[in-house]
Amino acid sequence: MKALKFSTLSALLALSLFASFVCAENGIANNDHAALVKHYENLAKEAEAKLQENKAALEEYEGHSYYYGRQGMDLHSHTLGNIRYYEESLKENLSNAEQHRKMVSGQENPINKAKNNMDRDSTAVR
Repeated sequence: MKALKFSTLSALLALSLFASFVCAENGIANNDHAALVKHYENLAKEAEAKLQENKAALEEYEGHSYYYGRQGMDLHSHTLGNIRYYEESLKENLSNAEQHRKMVSGQENPINKAKNNMDRDSTAVR
């Protein structure tokens, strides 16, 4: 039982250290959402470029498979795997950028929750 608790706590500690390391590695603060948007957009652009390179290579392998012999099948399979990886990476990075973009717009237009609650309460009293 103690070993299970220890391993769970050590896994959580490692995960939290890793998460802080990733942000520290990029030099971006966790609450700097504008910089995080730019970071994820740059990652998405890199993934898009690599995706296009792999798609071009795949067309080459499919168009001239006789040039590559048996290794062509391996290259074809590997390139398909890379395409799937970069499509998923592109989708994830664009999603992260969109989430941080929403956070940026939320920071620029803060909602006065106390005022909203007062307005809602005052209409209920009438």
